[in-house]
Amino acid sequence: MSDDRPTDLPEDASPALAPESGPEVAAAPEADLQSGSEHGPDEAVARPPRRARRPRTGSARDAGSAPPQRAGRARAPLPSSATAVRRRLRVAFSLLALVILAGALGVWSTLYRANANVPAGRAVTITIARGASGDQVATQLAKAGVVANPTMFRLRATMLGANGKLKPGTYTMATGSSYEGVIAALVRGPLIEYITVTIPEGWGVDKTAARMQEKLGIPAAEFIKLATTGAKQFDFAFLADDPTPTLEGYLFPKTYDFKKGVKATDVIRIMLTQYGTETATLDYSYSKSKELTPHDVLTIASIIEREAQVDKDRPKVASVIYNRLAIGMRLQLDSTVQYALNGKAKLTLNDLKTDSPYNTYVYKGLPPGPICSPGMSAIKAAAQPAKTNYLYYILTHKDGSQSFATNYADFLRLKAQFKKGLQ
Repeated sequence: MSDDRPTDLPEDASPALAPESGPEVAAAPEADLQSGSEHGPDEAVARPPRRARRPRTGSARDAGSAPPQRAGRARAPLPSSATAVRRRLRVAFSLLALVILAGALGVWSTLYRANANVPAGRAVTITIARGASGDQVATQLAKAGVVANPTMFRLRATMLGANGKLKPGTYTMATGSSYEGVIAALVRGPLIEYITVTIPEGWGVDKTAARMQEKLGIPAAEFIKLATTGAKQFDFAFLADDPTPTLEGYLFPKTYDFKKGVKATDVIRIMLTQYGTETATLDYSYSKSKELTPHDVLTIASIIEREAQVDKDRPKVASVIYNRLAIGMRLQLDSTVQYALNGKAKLTLNDLKTDSPYNTYVYKGLPPGPICSPGMSAIKAAAQPAKTNYLYYILTHKDGSQSFATNYADFLRLKAQFKKGLQ
């Protein structure tokens, strides 16, 4: 191979540079040209030209941009701060909507949910008791279906200024009525006129009859006749052991609302019904163990009502009666003689000798029946007396309270104190 390389090239010319138009041909490295071989040092060994690499286009080094991404699935871009804020707002609004919905359901349940599943338009009779609170009235109306919701009724009554103005009585109303209409009716009062009558504890048939004549226009004589002779006309279980024809003691003392124009029979039936209601749960076990009937208990209660003025003394007065009965001692109680003498206030020694089964100075044991209508305090004391050994008592204090003694000598000392004046 002849050496036909040009010899006039500049010294700094690079053999690696090739003409732009021709293919790139890489010159052999200098080391290869000078490496030892079977040829002489002065001979150049011709090597096949290396295939020139294509220049990189758009490389990071040339363009200064980000390196090329790997081929394959493109990674999703991270959310921007604005997107995250919007997402958080959507979650917050969703939670707020749930809270508002729950609150709305609570308000609906409290103010609008119907408490009774009753068809609208039915006529019902509602009796509003005297002294009933606004909550009690609202609950009663809602249970009957007159109004849908008790809480809403109370709210409307407050808004209309009707609290404290709802009148007691018996009303005929329709189920499903408007709140305003019901409130207006209760403020106006019942269409049926009722008359309030109060019978105090300790009153007898005579005083009760006078009050009924005064308030209801029922003739006292008519009332007395029915109450003292017509006991067997009324079918009540508690009257079964009453040996007398009178209803004395059974006409329960209370405040009643009677319809205008009511009859004596209706009044007595209402009062007897009230007695049965009041005494329905009374415990008669102790009196029964002493062989006393419920009628006997009522008789003792009527005596306690007239003898004891202070509630705390009543069980002890009851114990005196029980103790005297147990030993066969006459009761010797002024109140029974006063009843026999039609309520005579001041008794004389001769009065104490009156021949009457109600005179406990003359006859042993209990009188035939009650001497007045006792209240529940006296009735409970008669059924469950205090456990004492007392046989005597006497009024000793200005507040009406009594002092008690177990023997006659102590009683005389108490009586001497009484004569000096009440403490």
